[in-house]
Amino acid sequence: MTPVARTLSSVCFSSLAALAAGCSQQPREIQRHAYVIGIKKESIPEYKKLHAEAWPGVLKMIRDCHITNYSIYLAELKPDEYYLLSYLEYTGEDMSREIEAKMKNDPTTREWWKRTDPLQTPVPTRKPGEWWHELEEVFHTD
Repeated sequence: MTPVARTLSSVCFSSLAALAAGCSQQPREIQRHAYVIGIKKESIPEYKKLHAEAWPGVLKMIRDCHITNYSIYLAELKPDEYYLLSYLEYTGEDMSREIEAKMKNDPTTREWWKRTDPLQTPVPTRKPGEWWHELEEVFHTD
């Protein structure tokens, strides 16, 4: 085997070994979460404007807390009765701990919540300590 072939063979073997090692690691399980909260009709334009211009620091904190695929939807469920539905996927190990330790202590996120929280109306059936009411997943398909 020529020196070049030996080098290529060694590189290919090393690359395959690294790839195999990476494949043997189990990916973190994605946890899906959905939440609902009310919003007054007159608050909708401001809420949409804030989210159309979401602050980079808030978006970074969301990513730093292992939250991905985060979406918020608006629905009128009864005439003049509006709700926001949020959906997110969490890929970390302990979402509650990350939210408490990182997100709730982040000055930028706290300032963001000072602007968004007054626009929201928690639902009366929320659990103690909830702002957005977490929904129960009843069906999911891959």
